[in-house]
Amino acid sequence: MIPSVNDILTNELEIETLPSKDYKLRIEQNNINGFCDELEVMEQVIYKILNTEKYQYLIYSFDYGIELTDLYGEPVSYVCSELKRRITEALIQDDRIESVDNFTFELNEPRTIYTKFLVHTIFGNIEEEKVVSF
Repeated sequence: MIPSVNDILTNELEIETLPSKDYKLRIEQNNINGFCDELEVMEQVIYKILNTEKYQYLIYSFDYGIELTDLYGEPVSYVCSELKRRITEALIQDDRIESVDNFTFELNEPRTIYTKFLVHTIFGNIEEEKVVSF
């Protein structure tokens, strides 16, 4: 007996994008208060990804976060090139982030790199920064 095709399978499906609404983190005040959407949510997502060490927390998948601990003690040239790659790879895991570019690196203090970059999201562009001790 050959199974019959159900009408549900022959109809075209519509893909609906859900809103990017989330709780509002107030990092300076150390609390969560209210809600935020779109560009403000993306700033929080970027902050959380870049401040979560990859493979450290069982609650997150292995795709979430950035791996920085193995950069300690490495040469500056290696750290700069790896930072660019790792930041980009960590952020583009989120499907709302389209690309990351315009990296600049500064070495103001010994063994500390200050990097700025531009994140292109579906809601707009965000200029971000990250300080990494190595």
